[in-house]
Amino acid sequence: MSAQERDNTAVTDKGEEIRLIISKVEKQPGRSGGIRSTTTYESQLVPADDSRERRSTGLLNIYYDAVIACIRDAESILIFGPGEAKGELKKRLVRNKLHGRIVGIETIDRMTDHQIAAKARRYFQENRDKKGT
Repeated sequence: MSAQERDNTAVTDKGEEIRLIISKVEKQPGRSGGIRSTTTYESQLVPADDSRERRSTGLLNIYYDAVIACIRDAESILIFGPGEAKGELKKRLVRNKLHGRIVGIETIDRMTDHQIAAKARRYFQENRDKKGT
């Protein structure tokens, strides 16, 4: 199984905090090792798609619950990243009545922890400067 690692970076006036949250959801569920079987009963050995889907959904729920627990007390939430998870996170923030804290959602390429923290600092500094003028 290929677990995805995702960072949750918090930038505050007091500094930065980066938390690693590991999602145990497989990127592309399939046969272990990616090797095709030559046996005629192989289909009975592979979990049904709905079984895999239920497992994947359950693991995603655990992952997003962990992310929301980390950002629940944030005054402002800036969501950015390369994939579709931004939209799913927004939906879950709406469900948890935290959507009023979302200040932006941006699609960007993958970034290092340092780049993520710098982008968040820059975003909030620019917005603080705009409010001050």
